[in-house]
Amino acid sequence: MAKITFETADGQEHTIDIANGLSIMEGAVRNMVPGIDADCGGTCSCATCMVYVPSEWADKLPPKKSDEEAMIEFCPHHNETSRLSCQIDVSDALDGLRLKVPESQR
Repeated sequence: MAKITFETADGQEHTIDIANGLSIMEGAVRNMVPGIDADCGGTCSCATCMVYVPSEWADKLPPKKSDEEAMIEFCPHHNETSRLSCQIDVSDALDGLRLKVPESQR
């Protein structure tokens, strides 16, 4: 289990525990984190679960697959730290991860 903190565009923080094996998106949706809508249900066909990952965590996450990269490129508010939270499975190694929710997902 990992404790992950989401910072929403308005500066509010939501710290939740997510069980290993779930995606970050699944944990966020189950805990009603604002801005993580997950319209496609985790099939990597929308970008409504996009988050910004701090650079110091980038190497601790699995690399982006081509379908995730393509979907992120369609989002107008993406940057080099953007990830789809549906594509990141939780493990103990992610305990303490802090993510930002884009302004576009208010």
